[in-house]
Amino acid sequence: MSSEFDERVRRAGQIGALGSSPWGNRFDGAQPIGPVASSFGVETEGKSFTVAGRVTAHRSFGKAVFLDVRDRTGKVQVYARQDALRSSWELFKHVGIADWIGVTGTLGKTRTGEITLFATEIALLTKALRPLPEKWHGLQDPELRHRRRYLDLIANPKVLETFQKRSRMLSEMRRFLDARGYLEVETPVMHSIAGGAAARPFVTHHNALDRDFFLRIALEIPLKKLLVGGFEKVYEIGRVFRNEGIDTRHNPEFTMLELYHALGDLRTMMELCEGLVVHLAKEIAGGLTLPYGEKVIDLAPPWPRKEFYDLLREHGFDPADQEQLRTELRKRGIDPAKMDAWEVLDEIFGEVVQPQIVNPVFVTAQPIEMTPLCRRIDGRPAHADRFEAYVAGMEISNAYTELNDPIEQRARLEEQAAGDASKTDHDFLRAMEHGMPPAGGIGVGIDRLAMILTNNPSIREVILFPLLREADSGAEE
Repeated sequence: MSSEFDERVRRAGQIGALGSSPWGNRFDGAQPIGPVASSFGVETEGKSFTVAGRVTAHRSFGKAVFLDVRDRTGKVQVYARQDALRSSWELFKHVGIADWIGVTGTLGKTRTGEITLFATEIALLTKALRPLPEKWHGLQDPELRHRRRYLDLIANPKVLETFQKRSRMLSEMRRFLDARGYLEVETPVMHSIAGGAAARPFVTHHNALDRDFFLRIALEIPLKKLLVGGFEKVYEIGRVFRNEGIDTRHNPEFTMLELYHALGDLRTMMELCEGLVVHLAKEIAGGLTLPYGEKVIDLAPPWPRKEFYDLLREHGFDPADQEQLRTELRKRGIDPAKMDAWEVLDEIFGEVVQPQIVNPVFVTAQPIEMTPLCRRIDGRPAHADRFEAYVAGMEISNAYTELNDPIEQRARLEEQAAGDASKTDHDFLRAMEHGMPPAGGIGVGIDRLAMILTNNPSIREVILFPLLREADSGAEE
């Protein structure tokens, strides 16, 4: 351990010797620092306030000390003098950067004009045994920031603001949906069959039942069973797990909104998606024109609707010319040898079209093979009645007119399972055979939407604790 750590442990012992706990006690009456500091004026000058927070700067002048104290709402300068604190001065001498303190004092200004709380009482709430990172106000190393998010939140106020916005985004999302009659539910995280999406699952073992389960890769199947049971407008916001790659847009554990609307369809979901994102942009980002990296995104409705095949043609590709498409993939270092025709189309779209989309677009009428749980477009059986909403080169939502024909659904799921009956969700099919109403359904990626609304280019910047590779065993303690 460092000599500074040892010194802080020694000071904690000295605090104990003075009859106080270095780990503090309950502290009542603290007001948010930001509003206190911003309230300074004729009516509040000289008025007593109580605040609590972490010490982020410490400047000693013998019998007087200036501190910066910060909580989640802001910071304020504190001025403490020996003659003002009297008997608690001996305890206060052991307060340093990173400690938590409570302060009561009168609000005023110093001779240099800085708003300051002139302390009359100070309580030590926690003695920190480790200091803040060197030059904590400039902590920038992404690996360290993500691995030690607690330091990132202290060091970078904008990071704290991002996660406050994310929290507000979820609250606003629930408010928006609840006001429209949707009911929030919770469904199991462990599934006996990995269904609802095409993704590699995480496998876990239940000892008492002596059987394997899968962490859910989607929320879809249980929610559709609730449609059968009479939940007409239902949603869930929950964690989803996919045992796949990690990059700036993917984390193996992420958050999804999934929602189903009995008697609705794809158009119902378009109206909902557009209305929800517009509402969140106004409430969280303050408007519909948003900066995103070097781009500017315009979320103003109505969002254009463009068909999947038409977009491929706009970018110079003939959807029927598999040789052209496969040649393009090989040029990009992607081997299409084992891909079906629809997989080639999907790959080309992701490589060529998707990155060019800046403002929101509803992409519709994808090949039906992509979506085994989706209804076909009436009169166009090769095309799914589906949309994917893209913004800033990212898919943020996926929606269907749900397939409610149990005979066709059974055939599709059995084909997907390639003859392995254990991979076919027979209970879901049984539920559908009891009658699932026509419905629209949608999934929205919460993390990607948060990226857009907070102007963050990486998904790691909007997940408090993203999955990271194992730390170097020789990393600094």
